[in-house]
Amino acid sequence: MADVIEPQLDIRIARPVLDLDASEDFYVRGLGLDLLCRIAGRPEAGERDLLMVGPADGFWHLELTASSADPVRPTPTPEDLLVVYLGRPVPEEAVARAVRHGGTVVPSHNPYWDRCGVTLADPDGYRVVLTDRTWRSVTSDRTATGS
Repeated sequence: MADVIEPQLDIRIARPVLDLDASEDFYVRGLGLDLLCRIAGRPEAGERDLLMVGPADGFWHLELTASSADPVRPTPTPEDLLVVYLGRPVPEEAVARAVRHGGTVVPSHNPYWDRCGVTLADPDGYRVVLTDRTWRSVTSDRTATGS
């Protein structure tokens, strides 16, 4: 299996949302992700409206879809997380900006994230963790502790 999924492959995380404008406000103006694409779907063809956000040169992006003709209600759990490893302290202004643009600071279901970051709920309840950790520090901790 290791030869199928390579490190440089693009990843798309797809989620239904109720309001693309609110999602765009939170992810683009609140968190500072790039607006990669926004397309109005053709309901008569069963298409959904589409918003893609993420880092412009990244290997991942969020695809957010909505349809007034056939809405899918988001059902995120407290453990459905998008974790962003900042590798530096979480800027208070970044959190305040995300809140001004529709996010809500929430306690994490897993207290680990409260110790090393801030958890935000987006307008549909999906959770985004901004953490001061780096991915390397997390994998190093696991190797050192054996967990």
